[in-house]
Amino acid sequence: MEWFSTLTLALGSAWTSGINLYATVSVLGLLQKFGAAKLPGGLEVLDNWWIIGFAAGLYVIEFFADKIPYVDSIWDVVHTFIRIPAGVIVAYAATDQLDAGIYIPAALVGGGLAFASHGTKAAARIGANLSPEPVSNWVLSIFEDVVAFLGTLLAVFAPFIIAGILVIFVAAFLWFFPRVYRAIRRLFAAVAAFFRGESFEAIAKRAG
Repeated sequence: MEWFSTLTLALGSAWTSGINLYATVSVLGLLQKFGAAKLPGGLEVLDNWWIIGFAAGLYVIEFFADKIPYVDSIWDVVHTFIRIPAGVIVAYAATDQLDAGIYIPAALVGGGLAFASHGTKAAARIGANLSPEPVSNWVLSIFEDVVAFLGTLLAVFAPFIIAGILVIFVAAFLWFFPRVYRAIRRLFAAVAAFFRGESFEAIAKRAG
């Protein structure tokens, strides 16, 4: 069942990369560095202190950016072009020692999971930014961090649990996809309007 553990680690890490890439890389790197786990395939390179330090530094920046209304949404738009490709890379790197019939589909599914988790995160944030109170941003951000850290640990140490979580998440995402799509559309429209000097909140409501 080693292939199953490798596959679930790959897909689980790709999924958490869509939520918080830097937390995922930091946790994987530290687990490998201190011998708590032996990462498969190309993920072994993550035990480099330069990589761990760089990812941890970016995590700290994201930790604060993620809790500022509207800044978090701009951050999410930028990271649409970072988290999703990273999900592909993480899934591919974890499975590249397996048969091509596994690592190529794994990379594609990993990218899809990163897209789904990133899209869900971004959709939740645009909804929070349109609410009249500031608490929801903090609650969502902390919850996302917990999911990213815990999800990465489960991907490494609990393959059957993370597999179950992924199945449930995918089913829920497909059910709510129309709402997620509308929210993402509002997000991109609002960020574009913000850089044109318009009101982020007003344009987001119009786009909805």
